[in-house]
Amino acid sequence: MAELYLFRTDLRLQDNPGLQQHARADALLCVYCWPRQRPWCNLNGLGAQRERFLLESLRSLHQALQALGQGLLVLRMDPRVAIPQLVERYGITRVGTSATPGYYEDQQLRSVTGQLGVPVDVHPGNTLFSAQQLPWPLGGLPRQFTPFRQQLETIAAEPALSPPAQLPPLPPGVGFPALRSPSTIPDPSFPLRGGSIAGERRLQHWMVDLGRVAGYKQTRSYLNGLDGSSVLSPWLANGALSVRWVAQQLQTFEEVAGENESTRWFFQELLWREFFHWRALADGPRLFSSAGIQGNKHLRTFEARDFARWCQGDTDCALVNALMHQLVASGWMSNRGRQIAASYLVNELNHDWRYGAAFFEKHLIDYDVGSNYGNWQYIAGVGTDPRGGRHFNLQKQAEMYDPDGEFTAKWGGHTPSQPRYINDAADWPLDG
Repeated sequence: MAELYLFRTDLRLQDNPGLQQHARADALLCVYCWPRQRPWCNLNGLGAQRERFLLESLRSLHQALQALGQGLLVLRMDPRVAIPQLVERYGITRVGTSATPGYYEDQQLRSVTGQLGVPVDVHPGNTLFSAQQLPWPLGGLPRQFTPFRQQLETIAAEPALSPPAQLPPLPPGVGFPALRSPSTIPDPSFPLRGGSIAGERRLQHWMVDLGRVAGYKQTRSYLNGLDGSSVLSPWLANGALSVRWVAQQLQTFEEVAGENESTRWFFQELLWREFFHWRALADGPRLFSSAGIQGNKHLRTFEARDFARWCQGDTDCALVNALMHQLVASGWMSNRGRQIAASYLVNELNHDWRYGAAFFEKHLIDYDVGSNYGNWQYIAGVGTDPRGGRHFNLQKQAEMYDPDGEFTAKWGGHTPSQPRYINDAADWPLDG
């Protein structure tokens, strides 16, 4: 009896409940379908660095599966097309996958399930807590983070599962087309590689070897990623690293070195990720609505020239320019940087926040649907922020986080000033 396991945001062997369940099959086919962009905007495809990191993560998983006599079939096809074809071709009797937030991902899975005549099992995703551990039903989830944190920070996450010692053989006749090589290499400023091995190495180096988690609260807002934050989010986002394993390692660190304000702050950041995961499941399509989960309609505009300048890092704010250059070149921007860049687009340019969220989705190597769109709603005042949005004083932010201008200079933030008005073909003035 052959089974199929569809990897989504769980690109690892360790602490993978779904894979563990399907390890009992007589034969197993492991599949990954290439992700789609949100269908409502024109920012199609993945940025070069996000694509590179994903390809490296898939190659790492394929190699780990090969060591157990398996492999990963990577298809650039919609799962609504690919999975029914594979079920028929290989006589699949059961399909499994992991839970992942996102309305479109849920719609895809519902469509696949509706087409198949075999059971489809949805296993726990990459979360600290299961749905059964939450003190509320999904529809009763708190709108703000503070009550969510207060309820969950005293609950112990279940221990991470060990990787499977063995896996079933492949169905007869399965071949694995070679993954194409990435079109770029990591930017020297952010030389991170995809895959579980690289993620576990970063966790060990940052938390254990250097003990940086003990000073995390003081360094977490540094604009240069590797200088301050844990930078574990890229592996957490695509599931190459288990969040329960990260929490388990943190607990071990605190038992040896002691708990302090910074170690607790780091755990709170894991809870923020957890909060946006469950909110994305609860909010469904409202996560992508201009009015957000609040139903708060703001009068916004869309001026293509201003949006293009923001994307290219050619605005009137040098710090925002530097941050956007960093994002496109490296696939990374610090949490503080993301807030600054988002505030500029929403509050200074008065643009629909969703265009900025889509641009981040294209380029961030740590793109996560709940965290990305949830945080953009937070800044825009249509999401979970009890203050109704955040409007940053850009000069103050630069003075606080780049006082000597080193970051801005490094990333070419100072660009020639642009005219406020341009003329179209009929010489009508257009407000730039």
